[in-house]
Amino acid sequence: MQQDHAIPRSREAAPHRLPARLSRFALTVTLLSICLHAYIGLRLLPALPIAMPGQVIGAGLIALSALLVPLGMFARFLFRRPDTADLLTWAGSLAMGLFSSVLVLTFLRDIALLFVDTPRFAADSAVLAPSLALVITIIGFVNARRLPRVVDVDIPLAGLAPKLGGFTIVQISDIHVGATIKGDYVRAVVDRVNGLNADLVAITGDIVDGSIDRLGPHVASLAQLVSRHGTYVVTGNHEYYSGAAEWVAEFERLGMHALMNRHCVIEHDGASVVVAGVTDFSAHFFDPDQRSDPQRALAGGPDGVPKILLAHQPRSADAAAAAGFDLQLSGHTHGGQFWPWNHLVRLQQPYIAGLHRLNRLWVYTSRGTGYWGPPKRFGAPAEITRLRLVPA
Repeated sequence: MQQDHAIPRSREAAPHRLPARLSRFALTVTLLSICLHAYIGLRLLPALPIAMPGQVIGAGLIALSALLVPLGMFARFLFRRPDTADLLTWAGSLAMGLFSSVLVLTFLRDIALLFVDTPRFAADSAVLAPSLALVITIIGFVNARRLPRVVDVDIPLAGLAPKLGGFTIVQISDIHVGATIKGDYVRAVVDRVNGLNADLVAITGDIVDGSIDRLGPHVASLAQLVSRHGTYVVTGNHEYYSGAAEWVAEFERLGMHALMNRHCVIEHDGASVVVAGVTDFSAHFFDPDQRSDPQRALAGGPDGVPKILLAHQPRSADAAAAAGFDLQLSGHTHGGQFWPWNHLVRLQQPYIAGLHRLNRLWVYTSRGTGYWGPPKRFGAPAEITRLRLVPA
């Protein structure tokens, strides 16, 4: 943060130059945003029962949103000043949340017009689509910004040692500390976790969206997490967007145990449990040496004890089951975060949220403790998960 203040003011306000590959992606996103916003304007504005001044204002708002959405996505790459980047990210994220719902409802309206094409329905539905989207966005904003609820889950394991009955893991995931989630939110999460008297705290990736220089102070309170056997963390895909090696070193400095394709054996009242972790499922795209490998994570571990895997993405489950794990804790999906994207997540991940069974492997997928992109959760509340091992 001090480096930012050391930059002369004239340079500090100057935008960064995006790398060529990111520039092409940003251009593609911008053109797509303009086209989709144009679709909304062409389909809704002519049908709205408003005079020309209202039409002009509506067109202006749509054009503003079309530019804010991509600008918010790339603001941290474009502007040196964190406060400027954060402000634009806030504006773009709010616009993205509203635009997303308006787009879906406009598309559904067009489908309905194939069956009910009357002037009255066209006008009423043109009013209803943005109005309903606004209500959903406001409710979603309130849901996203409030402190996550605690979800209690029992995990029945066959042959569980009596001394491990009631062993408690508190899982947090996908906090996404960045432009819109800061240190005060993280501190509130830490306080709530510390009130749960966990035997172990597990953080299943996507803690940050940005560099240590900008976000280091905002994640510092994770060092205050308290549990009997400590805090264990694995990388998510967003750590790799933000400098995974530096962040892993920072997590270790804060007192967390980073499980990069390795395991620890925890002794609990005379009984043992293996806690292992893998790098993110996509880590090899960033570093071939960090390919996610549950077999390697478990290598050399004791037999006949519960084996728990922390893996950011649920799609690690097949490899985890083959390796012999009993329980996998994951995140990544956010439970879809808000409708209708919860249905599209199923195209990429085998599990969206909650507890599932794959042969003898239990898989629990957290809906996440923060959010990504739009500050909006609708039908997929954030959570802090308290998991308890119980005899099957």
